[in-house]
Amino acid sequence: MKIIIAPDSFKESLSAPEVAASIHAGFRQIFKEATYELIPVGDGGEGTLAILAKAHQAEMKAASVQGPFGEKIEAKYALTDKMAFIEMAEVCGLHLVAEDKRNPLKVSSFGVGELIIRAAKSGVEEILIGIGGSASNDGGIGMAQGVGYRFLDAAGNEVPAIGENLDKIAQMDASQVPAFLEKVKNSRH
Repeated sequence: MKIIIAPDSFKESLSAPEVAASIHAGFRQIFKEATYELIPVGDGGEGTLAILAKAHQAEMKAASVQGPFGEKIEAKYALTDKMAFIEMAEVCGLHLVAEDKRNPLKVSSFGVGELIIRAAKSGVEEILIGIGGSASNDGGIGMAQGVGYRFLDAAGNEVPAIGENLDKIAQMDASQVPAFLEKVKNSRH
């Protein structure tokens, strides 16, 4: 008998590889003669980056970016010659926000945009972003601001790019978005 064990992480307690190992240990006590294949998976949230980097033999990198509340944090991303992998949870994941500060309307995804800029500057043609495990519900405007978009209210004033301001946005200004993003943006047909 062959048993495939393919779990996701158990949020804020065990990573996907740790879950797979625990299940494997329990199953081996009952099904001693079975062969096992452990395939940890990710749903786009925490752990997805490590799984994708390993599967694609991508090089892990770290960058200083804005965290959930604008503070500087170190976030990882991964690169191959043509592809970049970014995990939103690295920048504004639940594990980065204390339970008493969890308000998805006040958390920004700005740092994800900063990672997009870094990845694009490296010359990749495609960027894959896992969006699970986030403490933010800003609709991606933080990420867009991180790559250079500006969001303005009806009077032309810039609106901070967090979820609680989504209804205040009347227009978007793309004049500060770097031209080199066009290569990545139009790479998939």
